[in-house]
Amino acid sequence: MDLKEIQNLIKFVSNTGVAEVKLETGDVKITIRTTLEGNTPDITYVQQAPMQQAMAAPVAAAPAPVAAAPVAAAPAADDNSKYITIKSPMIGTFYRKPSPDKPVFVEVGGTIQKGDVLCVVEAMKLFNEIEAEVSGKIVKILVDDMSPVEFDQPLFLVDPS
Repeated sequence: MDLKEIQNLIKFVSNTGVAEVKLETGDVKITIRTTLEGNTPDITYVQQAPMQQAMAAPVAAAPAPVAAAPVAAAPAADDNSKYITIKSPMIGTFYRKPSPDKPVFVEVGGTIQKGDVLCVVEAMKLFNEIEAEVSGKIVKILVDDMSPVEFDQPLFLVDPS
C-alpha cells in the first residue's frame, strides 16, 4: 500500500463512524482506531518482518492499551452494577429522536415507565422503536445520536429505584 491509499482509508474510516478497522495485506498490517470525542484517528502501523525477526516488539506493543482498558473499566463496572442496562436488540443506526425536527425521546435524569419509547434503531430502512422493559430513571446514555450500534450493545443505564 502506498501513502495515498492509507490516507484515503483513514478518511473513509473517519467518515463512517466505525470505532476500529484492521487491515492486512501481504506483509503490512494497519489498525485505525477513531476516538469518540472527535474524528481524529489513532493510527497504529505494524509491518511484519520476515519470520523469526523482531516480531516480539509489535506483539508486546499491542497488549499495553488493551491491558489498560479493563483496569479502567473495572471501577466503572462496580459503580454501574446497581443499574439496569438496556441493550440494542439489533444491528443498525441509533437515533435519539423520532425525526430531526422533533425533541429527543429521553434525557439523562428523565423518568421512564415500562413501555416508553427510548430511541429508534434503523436497520435496512426500517425504524424500530426500542421500548423500556423497566421503569426508572435514565442515568446515562451510552451511545451518541446517529451512531452505528451492534446487537446486544449497551444503550442506556437505568436506575430502577
